[in-house]
Amino acid sequence: MSEGLLHHVEIYVSDLEKSESFWGWFLEELGYHSYQKWEQGHSWKLGETYLVFVQTEDKYLDVAYHRCRTGLNHLAFQASSRERVDEMTKMLKEHNIKILYENQHPFAGGEDYYAVFFEDPDRIKVEFVAPSR
Repeated sequence: MSEGLLHHVEIYVSDLEKSESFWGWFLEELGYHSYQKWEQGHSWKLGETYLVFVQTEDKYLDVAYHRCRTGLNHLAFQASSRERVDEMTKMLKEHNIKILYENQHPFAGGEDYYAVFFEDPDRIKVEFVAPSR
């Protein structure tokens, strides 16, 4: 066990079915596997870390998520290379997922920062970033 590593992250979502479709293929592409599944949630695990997506109760759906409010801004995943970022960008487009900052892609994070940025169905920003050179 490595003390300090994330154990898990739990995210409440507005539409579990849409989130499962979005996150399932992406996380499995990164090597995660389906870990736990129940009527109101689904988790994927890689090593000892897992991500959990839970259906938000109807009574809490009145205010939509926005990454600029207090709370989670985005999740960033490490890519193995710039080529892997390019492969993922192509797959995202094949899944009809909009690329954020497309006019600056893949350097939206700066001239030495190679990444693709996109959003999940609730507009949580996701980043897939190559190692620094």
